[in-house]
Amino acid sequence: MIPVAEPLVTEHDIELVNEALATGWISSAGKFLDQFEERWAAYCGMPHGIAVSNGSVALDIAVELLGLEAGDEVIMPSFTIISPAQSVVRAGGIPVLVDSDPGNWQMDVSQIEAKLTPRTRAILVVHIYGHPADMDPVLALARKHGLKVIEDAAEVHGAKYRGRTCGGLADISTFSFYANKLVTTGEGGMVLVRTAELAERARSLRNLCFQKKQRFLHEELGYNFRLTNLQAALGVAQIERMEQIVERKRAIAALYLELLRGTEGISLPIEEPWARNVYWVFGLVLDQATGLDAAALAGRLREKGIETRPFFLGMHEQPVFGKMGLFAGENYPVAERLARQGLYVPTGLTITDQEIHQVAQAVREGIR
Repeated sequence: MIPVAEPLVTEHDIELVNEALATGWISSAGKFLDQFEERWAAYCGMPHGIAVSNGSVALDIAVELLGLEAGDEVIMPSFTIISPAQSVVRAGGIPVLVDSDPGNWQMDVSQIEAKLTPRTRAILVVHIYGHPADMDPVLALARKHGLKVIEDAAEVHGAKYRGRTCGGLADISTFSFYANKLVTTGEGGMVLVRTAELAERARSLRNLCFQKKQRFLHEELGYNFRLTNLQAALGVAQIERMEQIVERKRAIAALYLELLRGTEGISLPIEEPWARNVYWVFGLVLDQATGLDAAALAGRLREKGIETRPFFLGMHEQPVFGKMGLFAGENYPVAERLARQGLYVPTGLTITDQEIHQVAQAVREGIR
């Protein structure tokens, strides 16, 4: 089986992890944790980084930093993983959805203004599958209406928007360092913020709201969302070769594009003129005229030893939110089509060119 994603762990990665082990700094303090936060924030162009245990809790902290009150609204795409919406719901807010652009699969920013109400507090942009969303209109709209902007940059390590690094464009940004990401710590995440005040609050929330003067006196409830120094060591090593990682992911995508361009019945990922796509995954969207949906093609590829993953199911179609009375009667046609017709194929950093040829051939045969 060709796995959909397999991390590349180098000798230098192992060397830094072994150093952390040898020094005994294996928990949630140590030099690698400090370096990881500082270097990732600097890479993205943000002043402060707060490492956490995964990308979903990074969103929990980011949303909590907004100080939402019950019924406050946060605008976001329907087409995303569930984490951003559940973070808003858990904070007492209401997710307000927009559809996606059919070409680049990103949040359709032209739909945001029509969704604004007096209860709108923020716009939560999710960069999808390695390609940036169109941020300038979002930022302009936020300035006009006094809104905060959060970037969920979990899928765009190293991507650029008009020459600026994703994760450094908004008031707050979040990252995931799960095993299939360009930079991985196994599990892990980070919150990036612009002010020292927000950074201090995020660190407090991450660490059970312990107080500096009297550690076990608590004035508010926090969380244990800490990342370990062991995990951070793995991340530090990978930041050192960040551009090599991005170049390899783009080379993988370039070969897929060369092999699959012109194949009838599928749409391939694009790269807008204003973007650097890092192709976290390489997605395919099947034309409905083929008579196939993504699940059918995935089954055919599985028979040929190729692992795939389906695209996200839109938030408005999630049963858990329906039970809460959210999104009743709402339809987002692009998100619905992507969910039914989209899947992605293997693009892990360990994949070989020969395996890419094998996958591409299987895709062509599967569609025929």
